[in-house]
Amino acid sequence: MMDNLRIPRKLKRGDRVAVVSLSWGGPGAFPHRYEAGVRQLEEAFGVQVVPMPNALRDAEWLARNPEARADDLTRAFGDPSIRGIISTIGGEDSIRLLPHLDLDLMHDNPKVLMGFSDTTVTHFVCLKAGLRSYYGPAMMAGFAENGGIFEYMRASVERTLFSSEAIGLLTPNSAGWTVEHLDWADPANQARKRKLQPATGWRFLQGSGTHSGRLIGGCIEVLDWLRGTGVWPAVDVWEGAVLFLETSEEAPPPIAVKRILRTLGAVGVLGAINGVLFGRPGGQAAPEKFGEYDSALMDVIAKESERKDIPIVTNMDFGHTDPMMVLPYGALCEIDCDARQVTIPESGVK
Repeated sequence: MMDNLRIPRKLKRGDRVAVVSLSWGGPGAFPHRYEAGVRQLEEAFGVQVVPMPNALRDAEWLARNPEARADDLTRAFGDPSIRGIISTIGGEDSIRLLPHLDLDLMHDNPKVLMGFSDTTVTHFVCLKAGLRSYYGPAMMAGFAENGGIFEYMRASVERTLFSSEAIGLLTPNSAGWTVEHLDWADPANQARKRKLQPATGWRFLQGSGTHSGRLIGGCIEVLDWLRGTGVWPAVDVWEGAVLFLETSEEAPPPIAVKRILRTLGAVGVLGAINGVLFGRPGGQAAPEKFGEYDSALMDVIAKESERKDIPIVTNMDFGHTDPMMVLPYGALCEIDCDARQVTIPESGVK
């Protein structure tokens, strides 16, 4: 199935890009943060940001009206003047949109859709509709970065969404990372850069030789919510895939990650995949704790599921860590364990 996803055309300067609030109404709660994201996105890429009719409404109103949030997404896909769609922010209830979406319309109008965290739900909707989408920054978390967009993220967005050339070698961020939270309620914090911790590189926990597969995954907690829904992929979709996982800013403890991994094993996912990419633990500012997440992965995948044959790469720069890279669903990913390299040898867009 992932071999045949419809791939949207690349974005270019001057394109109209819609913003949608699929879950939490962040722009209504912190308009200055949203406006900073719009300004920095437009300045960096020359696109025109177009809010959908309900995207900026009050957070409480949006919480009461999942149909309106779904309608915004449908409108964005159906509007021929819109070339891309970006989520304003995550949340916890995108799953309530599932009964209200038109998958046929989405399939017939492929265009870039990007976001992370709870937007995992919408990415799996796109998969069900036969579309490629993109796990990457949102308007208020990524594009609205305090003091300006990180260069590592900007380069990844440009290479993945604005170029039809192969994405190529993925490189670890070397300039430092952060999960520091500066209160969005204080507009003065918008100009204050967050403190960076030293880059530690990626960790190759196991594997030898080169393994490849098509990318599928998302925020591990949201994946757990999706099991049993109509957009959960059949086992054959996971067959031979490279699974990418990351944890939310709530920093679920390693034991919670272990339990979700066990469930993925029970439903056949871990037995089907060709490799695992794991993001730097979201919300976790203590690098000395990262090894506990590595142990959880090894305990379930290598020991309990007896998948010592597949590569596991951790501490990667995607998800709830900044700066983040963009990962295209369904794109071929190659993991060279001996060279300790991860490559996407095809373009993200056409």
